Amino acid sequence: MVLENKLGIDNAVDLAREEERISKKKAVALFESGALDQLKAGKFSALQAIHKYLFEDIYDFAGAIRTVNLAKGNFRFASAMYLEAALAQIDKMPQSSFDAIIEKYVEMNIAHPFREGNGRSMRIWLDLILKKELGQVIDWSKVNKEAYLMAMERSPIQDMEIKYILKAALTDKVDSREIYMKGIDHSYYYEGYTIFKAEEL
Repeated sequence: MVLENKLGIDNAVDLAREEERISKKKAVALFESGALDQLKAGKFSALQAIHKYLFEDIYDFAGAIRTVNLAKGNFRFASAMYLEAALAQIDKMPQSSFDAIIEKYVEMNIAHPFREGNGRSMRIWLDLILKKELGQVIDWSKVNKEAYLMAMERSPIQDMEIKYILKAALTDKVDSREIYMKGIDHSYYYEGYTIFKAEEL
C-alpha cells in the first residue's frame, strides 16, 4: 500500500526515494536555521514541529497525531484511542539524566504518534534533549543497525540494552554539522531506504 501523498506518486519505491530526498533537505535546513534550538526539548510539541517541517511537502498528515492503529511485526504501538493521553504523560516524564532521557525516548517510540516518519523525527528529538540536558548528542554512525533495532524492540520490557548502545555513541560535538548529517543519513539507513548522503543535497 502506498501512502497518499502530495507528490502524486503511486509507487512505493519511488515514494520512499522522494520522501528521503525531500525530508533530508528539510532536515539540513532545520539544523542550519537554528530553529531546533528554539523548540522545547523533550516536549511532544517539539517532536510535532520537527515532523511537520520534515514532511509537510510530502504528506497532509505531517505533524498530525495519527488516528489509525499501527504495528511493526508482532509489536503493536499505542492505541490511537489513548494516544493523546499517552503523549501528555510522556511530556511530564523527567529528563535530567541519561537514563531518564532514554526512558522517555522509549516511551515515545511506543507511542509512535505519526502515521509515518516517527523514527527519523524522534532521533532528531532525542538529540535535542541530550544537547539541552547533558551537552551531548549521539553519533549515529557508531550505532550498529541490527543491535539498535533489536534493542528497541526489546526496550518496552528491558531498556538496559538500548541505554548501553546509545551511551557508547555519545559525543560532545553538539554543534557539529557533520555529526548531525550522520544522524540524518543513518535515519534512512535504519529505515532500509537507499541512502542519499545529506552533504550532497
